[in-house]
Amino acid sequence: MKLSRRDCLVHSSWTTGALAVTASAVPAGFTLAGETNDAASVLHHPAKAKRVIFLFMHGGPSHVDTFDYKPRLIADNGKDLPFDLPPQISAKPTLLASPWKWSQHGEAGLWATDLLPEMSKHLDSLCVIRSMHTRGQSHGQAVGMVNTGSDNFVRPSVGAWVSYALGSAHPDLPAHVAIAPATAHGGPRNYGAAFLPAKHQATVIGKNGKIGDGKIAYLDSAQDHQFALVNRLNRAHAEVSGRDRSTDGAIEAVDLANRMRGAAPEVMDLSKETQATKTLYGIGDKTTDSFGRSCLMARRLAEAGVRFITVSSGQVWDQHGNLKKGHDKNAATTDKPIAGLIADLQQRGLWEDTLIVWGGEFGRTPVVQGSNGRDHNPQGFSMVLGGGGVRGGMTYGETDEFGYYAVRDRVHMHDLHATILHQLGIDHERLTYRYAGRDFRLTDVHGRIVEDILNG
Repeated sequence: MKLSRRDCLVHSSWTTGALAVTASAVPAGFTLAGETNDAASVLHHPAKAKRVIFLFMHGGPSHVDTFDYKPRLIADNGKDLPFDLPPQISAKPTLLASPWKWSQHGEAGLWATDLLPEMSKHLDSLCVIRSMHTRGQSHGQAVGMVNTGSDNFVRPSVGAWVSYALGSAHPDLPAHVAIAPATAHGGPRNYGAAFLPAKHQATVIGKNGKIGDGKIAYLDSAQDHQFALVNRLNRAHAEVSGRDRSTDGAIEAVDLANRMRGAAPEVMDLSKETQATKTLYGIGDKTTDSFGRSCLMARRLAEAGVRFITVSSGQVWDQHGNLKKGHDKNAATTDKPIAGLIADLQQRGLWEDTLIVWGGEFGRTPVVQGSNGRDHNPQGFSMVLGGGGVRGGMTYGETDEFGYYAVRDRVHMHDLHATILHQLGIDHERLTYRYAGRDFRLTDVHGRIVEDILNG
C-alpha cells in the first residue's frame, strides 16, 4: 500500500494524542515456559477474583493514624524514639501520638481511629496487613514499586500484566483502566505497558485525583475516517517494515478504541444510576462528589468486564506538616465513597469475586516532622484488602511497638503483587514476557503468596 503526502496529512486535526486510547482487546493468553499461547492456558489455577479495584491513596496515608494501633506510641508521646532513625530521615526523633481517637469495631474488634469512620464500619469484611514494607524513600521510587514492582526501571504496571494475562471480559472494553491518575511521580509509567504490547496500557479517565467530565478523551469527537486513517498508516508500516509486536499492539489498540465508541459511553453513563446509589457514594456533595463518581465509575467498569481499575485520590496524603488538617481533608473526600463502593459491591453480589486494595506507596513515621507532620515511611505500613477470596475481620503482621519497622510476618510489595495475581488465578512465577533476551515478570525474582489472609 502506497500512501501519499495528502493521505498522511488529511484530517491532521486528529492528533497523535488520540493514540493514547489503548487497551486490551479480546481475552488473550500469555506466554508460559513450555506452554502454548491459547485461551485454555490463561488460568494456572481456579481464580477467586475476576477483577481488582486498587484505591490508590497517593502520597502515603499514615498507618499509625488509621489502622495500626500502638499503645506505646500513645503512652510515650513527646519522648524520643529509643532507637536511631534511618539515615535518610530528616524528622526529629520525637514521638507523635495520633491526634485521632482509637476504638475497636465490629464483631472482630479490629482497631481503627475515627479518621475513617465509614470504612471502619466495614472492618469485619476487610483484612488489614500491618507489616507492609517496600523500596523507595521518595515518592517516585515507592509509587513505582506499588504500581509496577520496580523502584527505578520502566516496567509494565500491575494492570498491564493483568491485561496481558487475562484480557478483558468484555469484547469492546479495555481490561485496564486508570481513573484520575497523577501526572507526577512517574505519570504514565505507573499505568503504562512498558515493553508489553501497547494495547495493555491503561485507558485513562480524568487526571490528578479528579474524574472531570468522566469521559475518555478522543472517543466522542473521533470520526470513522479518522480511525480508518490511523489503521491505514499502521498497516502500511507493517507491510513495509514487517510485522512486530509493537505494530500489532498499535493496530489492536486503535481497533479497540474504535469499538469502544459504541460500548463505553453507555457503561460510563452515571446518570443511569438511582439517586439512592449516588447518595451512597456521596455524589452531589461538594466534598465527596468527584471521588464518589470515580468509585461509582469503577464499579460500573468492573461490572462490565474491566479486569483492573485504579482509582487515584491524587497526591494529597503527603502531610509533612499539619497532619491533622491534611488527613482530615483527605479522609472527608474519600471515606464515604469507598465505604459506598464496598456496600454497593456487596449488595450486587460482586464482593466475593472483586478484590479491593486500599493504600498508598508507603506509610508515615511515628516521629514528628515540621509543624506536627510525619515523614515518609517505607519500612513499615499498612494496606487494606477485601473481597476476592480475602478473609475479613483480621489483621496480619505487625510493626514494632511504635509503628516504625515491620517486624512480624513481613509483607513486601512483591508479596502483595504475587497475592493479587494468585487470587486472579495467575502464578506470579509463570506469568512472564521475554524482552531483551530475558524473561521478565511483575515480581522480578521475588514474591510469596500471603496464604494466611486467604479463604480456602
